[in-house]
Amino acid sequence: MAFINIKPELKQDMSRLSDILNIPEPLLTSANLNADVGEFYFPGLHPQAGKDAPAAETYEQLQLLVNGEPGLENEPWLTDTVIYDSQTLKHEIEQIAECFPFVTYHIIGRSVLGQPIYELNIGAEHAEKRTHINASFHANEWITTSVLMKWVKEYCLSLCKGGEILGFSPLRLFQMTKLSIVPLVNPDGVDLVLNGPEHLGINLEPLDEMNEYQSEFREWKANINGVDLNNQFPSFWEIEKQRKPPKAPSYRDYPGDAPLTEPEAIVMHDLIESRPPDRLIALHTQGEEIYWGYEGFEPPESVNVVQVFERLSGYKGIRYIDSYAGFRDWFIHFYGKEGYTVELGKGKNPLPIADFDDIYCKSRGILWASCFFES
Repeated sequence: MAFINIKPELKQDMSRLSDILNIPEPLLTSANLNADVGEFYFPGLHPQAGKDAPAAETYEQLQLLVNGEPGLENEPWLTDTVIYDSQTLKHEIEQIAECFPFVTYHIIGRSVLGQPIYELNIGAEHAEKRTHINASFHANEWITTSVLMKWVKEYCLSLCKGGEILGFSPLRLFQMTKLSIVPLVNPDGVDLVLNGPEHLGINLEPLDEMNEYQSEFREWKANINGVDLNNQFPSFWEIEKQRKPPKAPSYRDYPGDAPLTEPEAIVMHDLIESRPPDRLIALHTQGEEIYWGYEGFEPPESVNVVQVFERLSGYKGIRYIDSYAGFRDWFIHFYGKEGYTVELGKGKNPLPIADFDDIYCKSRGILWASCFFES
């Protein structure tokens, strides 16, 4: 991370440090919550900035040290469109945390094959609201991770630069809302779709059978056990179990033998139970629609919020669909709070990366608005 050695007394005037570094004070406070007494982290600069500099004894020395240090404006990975398998995601999460130390991350659990499932957290320590966003519940919807991570980087850069985006102040959102982000719920399935079965190091015969001996795995939707993770939640699960055509593990749509049999679904269930958010956004593909109601359990404020999402994206809000046992379904049912499934793009899954710019242009406003709550 970008940090300098600093006389501890200088950290007592965070407002002056903010002026010197031209970084908002709430970001500096958040970035330094876990810093050692003699270290000071500054977001928005290159991770190597300040590494070989002598310790700053005065504010004037600090000003001299940071003058001319390289920023992140010319770092292409922050603006590039990326396709994420599990390893690419791990590498980039580490980069984000290095460049923006107000972002923290940890492993909340592991997949069937032991791959880590990461949660990122962004927001001021005393933010009153909480939003959770996830992507890639379904393996062939891997482009949702690309969209979410692109926005995470846009948000972090915007926090350091200041100004407004789409009428929102990033800094105000940071102070208002704690973000919980799980960018890759189904790492095994996504690795299978993107890299093929040979890279998994497991017996291929069961995979071929679940895939109905198709020559490719690009349409694989389930986790590696052949269970649809978004049909695994205890909200009228029995209805889905009865009516879904697959009666055994399959590349798509099999709800499992009971709710919450799969480690990935358990991880997401436990995450929400441990820290229930005020709002939940689940990114899926495709259809350019936003599902926001569930059997009348949704709160009244969802009506106004989905109208904002519609205006910013051009997507169509749909209150009720014939669906049960989904992650969002369960959240609305058991917590009575806002939950939205956003179906990105149009076409046939998996959507091609060539569609990314159009998808991102339309959907980024939803992600920005997801952090905003009417006071």
